[in-house]
Amino acid sequence: MEDNKTLKNLMDGFAGESQANRKYLAYAKKAEAEGKTNAAKLFRAASDAEALHAQKHLEVAGKIKTTADNLADAVAGETFEFESMYPEFIKAAEAEGNKAAINSFTFAMKAEEVHAKLYKEALENIDNTEEVTYYLCPVCGNIETSVPDKCSICGVPGTKFIKY
Repeated sequence: MEDNKTLKNLMDGFAGESQANRKYLAYAKKAEAEGKTNAAKLFRAASDAEALHAQKHLEVAGKIKTTADNLADAVAGETFEFESMYPEFIKAAEAEGNKAAINSFTFAMKAEEVHAKLYKEALENIDNTEEVTYYLCPVCGNIETSVPDKCSICGVPGTKFIKY
């Protein structure tokens, strides 16, 4: 299935459905903030539907493999983002003087480096059965294995981190 139109379409469908999932979730949060409960509920339901579509496309495309393979893929993806993609995005935003984009890309780049490290650790310890707890910074996407006093990337208080 490597060089056929259906595989390309499955992956394009995955990308589109994934984007819709996140976009509708953002729309739901905005609707909630504006007190538009029914619209927020509809956006959340649609977001979940889009996530189902995306996962099925990825599955049918044969892209969900063993956990070890998936962790290795995640390391490669996150590493590409922090080493290549975001530095280029930052350069373009700097050239255009877009400070908000620079900040957004910088936070993401630094968080992706942490994610790659955590995925590497998970892969190295794949057979470890001791449960690990993760904490997510709701501002920049940094992930820690213990609650920090403040986020090392954006400075948000550790009390704001979300436990997983």
